[in-house]
Amino acid sequence: MTKFDSTRLHRISSWMQRYVDERKYAGCSLLIKHRGSEVFFQSCGLRSIEEDLPFQRDTITRIYSMTKPITTVALMMLVERGLFHLDAQISEFMPEFSDMKALVPGAQRLDQTEAAPTPTLHQLLTHTSGLSYPFNPGLLPAAMDEQDLMFKPNQGPLENRVADLSRLPLAFQPGTRWEYSVAIDVLGRVIEVVSGQTLDKFFEQEIFEPLGMLETGFSVPPGAGDRFASLYTPLAGDAMALNAAKTGGETLRLVDQVGESPFENATTFSGGGGLVSTIDDYSRFAEMLRNRGRGNGHRFLGSKTLDYMLCNHLPGDIASMGPRSFAEQPMEGTGFGLGGAVIINPGRTRVPGSMGDFGWGGMASTYFWIDRVNELTSVFFTQLSPSSSYPSRAELKALVLGAIIE
Repeated sequence: MTKFDSTRLHRISSWMQRYVDERKYAGCSLLIKHRGSEVFFQSCGLRSIEEDLPFQRDTITRIYSMTKPITTVALMMLVERGLFHLDAQISEFMPEFSDMKALVPGAQRLDQTEAAPTPTLHQLLTHTSGLSYPFNPGLLPAAMDEQDLMFKPNQGPLENRVADLSRLPLAFQPGTRWEYSVAIDVLGRVIEVVSGQTLDKFFEQEIFEPLGMLETGFSVPPGAGDRFASLYTPLAGDAMALNAAKTGGETLRLVDQVGESPFENATTFSGGGGLVSTIDDYSRFAEMLRNRGRGNGHRFLGSKTLDYMLCNHLPGDIASMGPRSFAEQPMEGTGFGLGGAVIINPGRTRVPGSMGDFGWGGMASTYFWIDRVNELTSVFFTQLSPSSSYPSRAELKALVLGAIIE
């Protein structure tokens, strides 16, 4: 029976306040549940420094890549209906991905390519497809950056962005490496093609409404703008430009705020990073994962499907697949499931945890994980980009595990 020490839990509050006092985060919140019951909640700091507004439980934040597990659940719901299988190539849904090319090893130019098989759905789910992100190093990321292929909220229909992506070569032969990528955005388009619905409608009808996630979506809910947190960065340049990251004197430089944010009226439904949410909403989703597909009185996935998602789908850990890309979590001792990372050797991660811990984070330093050994879910919200700015995730996990005394 897992037990928490109240004094040790209080350390988490002090840690959160220190991050605010040291102007690392403007504000933050943390919600921990054990067997579905709340054991800890704390919020501190500001959601808007400029307006002096507190970071509260109902604050709405950009969750960026914490969108990915939701998109993955949506895709697996369609798999369970027998509409396709995970070894299907994406060209079956989008013909523009036929006749693929991949950069040859050591390529110096974008036209130095060789024939490549079309990636499968499973390769996209596990970031082994050959796709990439503009903030990764390499030729393909540079070309994506030039075309602004980030699937931002204001870049128009998902169909058009995916079509633009299909005209570029893959960074490597599918299945040979792990590289964090826009693959989940492509899978969002697969969901649209198969379901006949736009991704926002599918999420709303199949996941958000039945799960009670009523303030989660691709746009800030109408009338809730005053609860939408501002986004900050310690970088002097683009908050997403990890390859050319330059720190400035200001640790909390304003990047995006209500009244001028593309998240207030999204036109691009990014399955890889487009959602905004509240901490209670996302905790409902995390609890559904921990409960093997069941939440709020509804069954979203079969228990065996959920178990399959939460196991490691790589030959070893992420580090063994030679990634050069940015990742939200340590790569050693960490495998990858469907939609997030899974701990396969806690000792190798250098972070306390349980075998099988599953979770992921977002570019604005949000983070969640589920610990099925101790029957915990933890969701952390803040709004600072990039997420690699501070080691907050490792510190937080150590604090939470350190509060368990039995």
